[in-house]
Amino acid sequence: MEGKKDKLNIIYQGKKGEIILHPDFDKDTVWASQKQIADIFNVTPQNITTHLKNIYKSAELDENSTCKESLQVQKEGDRIIKRKIKEYNLDVLISVGYRIDSVTGTNFRKWATQTLKEHITKGFTINPNSIEKNHQSFLEAVEDIKLLVKNNQNLKTDDILELIKSFSYTWFSLDSYDKDKFPKKGSKKKIQVTAEELKIDLEKLKLELITKKEATTIFGEERQKGNLEGIIGNVFQSVFGQDVYQTLEEKSAHLFYFIIKNHPFIDGNKRSGAFSFIWFLQKAGIQFKEKINPETLSTLTILIAESNPKDKEKMIGIILLLLNSKTTKNSNLLTKN
Repeated sequence: MEGKKDKLNIIYQGKKGEIILHPDFDKDTVWASQKQIADIFNVTPQNITTHLKNIYKSAELDENSTCKESLQVQKEGDRIIKRKIKEYNLDVLISVGYRIDSVTGTNFRKWATQTLKEHITKGFTINPNSIEKNHQSFLEAVEDIKLLVKNNQNLKTDDILELIKSFSYTWFSLDSYDKDKFPKKGSKKKIQVTAEELKIDLEKLKLELITKKEATTIFGEERQKGNLEGIIGNVFQSVFGQDVYQTLEEKSAHLFYFIIKNHPFIDGNKRSGAFSFIWFLQKAGIQFKEKINPETLSTLTILIAESNPKDKEKMIGIILLLLNSKTTKNSNLLTKN
């Protein structure tokens, strides 16, 4: 689903970008021009012409029932040009797809098979890239679908659609993770914190944990004097007068990561890192409690502790995604069920 609510489109992610195919629900098919088919398979239109001739010549498909003429209107300079173009239906697309002997052809066949599987098992398919472009339109479309199935006792999709809606930010977050596209925005106001301040408050945490018999006297003891001060220095380091980590969100995420992964303490690095993270956010005046609950904080801490050092930027990125989410509903990426 994409764009206007009254217009449903099917999206195929080709090598050169998204290709929008127009569905014909009366005939349970889609229509694509020769150029679109060429774009899907990353070949020339002439190549598609050859395949079409062979398909129709061998009588694999009937041309009259799988091909139609459509009027294409487009602006060229100051003129409005109208052209008649041929469009081909889904049967042709699939037939061509199985004749293309390339990686692109293989990818199309995988996509077609997966899309068909989703339609059969779920009754619908989701395109996360299209959703991300217009979050609100997606939510409105979900509401429309819910109205359609409301009075139909045979369609039990309400629960699934509610899950999709409730966890909509998760689909964006996971897509961002896969593509290494993380938020750059955040607060750039200046604050100053010291290792000494953090040590004092970590000592309060230590006493609380010892009282509960959840820690011993070695909790929070530095392996080497100056370890924590070095981490704070890294968080606030600058190059040519510019902060390396420019936003408060980036600084908090790196403080969290460095304490867990650098093991500055003899014991309690994970708990100290988690505490230091929310301690910094509190000092910076960042509203985080609706975005990062205790379960989420625990999950983040374990995720960082178990992560490969080469995935540092992805770990930081996940934290930034959470801190940049808008509401509690959107913070479901790492929330424990």
